[in-house]
Amino acid sequence: MDEDTRYEAVRSRDGRFDGEFFFAVETTGIYCRPSCPAVTPKRQNVRFYATAAAAQSSGFRACRRCRPDAVPGSAEWNVRADVVGRAMRLIGDGVVDREGVGGLAGRLGYSARQVQRQLTAEVGAGPVALARAQRAHTARVLLQTTDLPITQIAFAAGFASVRQFNDTIRAVYASTPSELRTAAPRTGSAARRAATPTAGIPLRLAYRGPYQSTAVFDLLAGEAIAGIEDVSGARGRRTYRRTLRLPYGTGIVAVDERPRGGPGRTAAGRAPHPARTGAEAAATGAEAVTTGATHPGGWLDARLHLTDLRDLTTAVQRLRRLFDLDADPYAVDERLGADARLAPLVAARPGLRSPAAADPDELAVRALVGQAEAERLVLRYGKALDAPCGTLTHLFPEPAVLAEAEPHGTPGALTAALADGHLRLDAGADRDDAQEALLALPGMDEREHTVAAIRTRALGDPDVAPPGEDVPDAWRPWRSYAVQHLRVARELAGTA
Repeated sequence: MDEDTRYEAVRSRDGRFDGEFFFAVETTGIYCRPSCPAVTPKRQNVRFYATAAAAQSSGFRACRRCRPDAVPGSAEWNVRADVVGRAMRLIGDGVVDREGVGGLAGRLGYSARQVQRQLTAEVGAGPVALARAQRAHTARVLLQTTDLPITQIAFAAGFASVRQFNDTIRAVYASTPSELRTAAPRTGSAARRAATPTAGIPLRLAYRGPYQSTAVFDLLAGEAIAGIEDVSGARGRRTYRRTLRLPYGTGIVAVDERPRGGPGRTAAGRAPHPARTGAEAAATGAEAVTTGATHPGGWLDARLHLTDLRDLTTAVQRLRRLFDLDADPYAVDERLGADARLAPLVAARPGLRSPAAADPDELAVRALVGQAEAERLVLRYGKALDAPCGTLTHLFPEPAVLAEAEPHGTPGALTAALADGHLRLDAGADRDDAQEALLALPGMDEREHTVAAIRTRALGDPDVAPPGEDVPDAWRPWRSYAVQHLRVARELAGTA
C-alpha cells in the first residue's frame, strides 16, 4: 500500500487494516489504528508507521479512544519466512524479554547489529523498542483487568525496574499507571476482584474480518487429547480449554467459541477494497476491538490462569497462533475466491482459518504418533499439574523426557532431535531448514503427510500443499487455507 491508499483507509475508518499499519497526527502527538472514530486529520499532518513501536519511538502517544495497542497483529509477520518475519514472531513470543537482543540474534543466526539494522529498515523500530511496546500493552491489560499491586505488574510485564515501567507508561499512554487503572471500564467491583492470578485474567483475543469459529472448534474438538485439552458445551457455544507449558511456569486457558464484537456483515462476508471505493464508514467503539463498518472484526473471549504472570505475553501470542487470529482473511479470500473450484467454498465460509499450535513440539509428536498414542504418553510421562482443573490434569511431556523414556519408540528420533536442538520448531524457526531436518530423520521420508502437517500446524506455514492433494500453484501463498476449505467441504459431504 502506498501512503495515499493508507490515508484513504484512515478516511473511511476501515477496520480491515487495523494492525497492518498505524497512523500518527503531528498536531496532536497521538497515533491511532486506521479505524479510529475520531475526526479524520488533514493529510499533511499524518505520518504512517508499520508498527506501534515505530510510532512510539517517534514520540507519539497511543490514542485513548481507539487503543491502537490492542489490534490484531500484522499477518505479514506470520507469512514471511525471512529473518524479519522470524524476528517479529520471536519478539512476540517474549524472547527479547527473556534472553535479550543477543539471544534473539543467536536464534536467528545473525549478529545483533544485523538484526537491529534489518528490523529498523523494515518496521521502523529495533528489537528493544518492539519489546518495549509489547511490555507496555501487557502492563495495560494487567492494570485494567486485575487488582494486582502496581509494582508486581511492572515486573510481570517484563520491565527491569519500576522506574522504567513508570516512564514507559507515561510515554506510551500519557498517563501514570494509577491513572490508567482508574480509567479502566468498570463492570462491578465483584467482577474486578475476580480478575486475579488464581481466578484467571480475562482477555479479548482480537481478530480482523470474519472468523469461522465453528470450523476451528470442530478441529480442536476432534483432535483433543485427554488430560491436556477438553471442549465442552453445545456446538456454537463451546469452550476450549487446555494446559500450557510456558517459560516461567504453567497455565490453563479457556477460550469461548462464540465470536464477539463487530457490526453485521454482508452475506458474502466481504467488502470492496477502500482504494477502489472510497466509501465512508462509521466505526464502533467496542473495548479493545474498534472496527470499521466496512467490515467487522471481533474477538474471542478467553481467561488465562497462570502460575507466573511473566508468562502472560507469551501465552497470549501462542493462543493467537493456535487460533490463527492475526490472519488477513481479505487477502486469503480474494485470492482463493477467484478460483472457480474454491469460489463457492469461500463464499460459504469467508474468513476460514488455518489453525497452528500452542506448543509446536507437542504438535509434532502428536502428528507422528496419533491421538490414542498421544493420550498414552500424557498419562505415562506427562507432568501432573499441581492443581488439576476438572479434566485438565497434565502437561504434555517434554521432548527430552520422551527421548529418554522411549528412545526406540515411534517418536524416538523426533523427540531426540527436538531435545538436542537439531530440529527447531519455535516461533523463529526457519521453515525450510526445519522440513529438511524432519525429512532426514529415520523413516520420515516415507511420512510426507506428517511432515506437511507439522509444517502447517507447528510452523504456522500458510502455504503448504500436502502430497497427493490437488492444490495448484495458483492458490499460492494461501494453500494451507485452501486445504482447510477442502477438508471442511469433505467433512460436510461425509455427514450429509
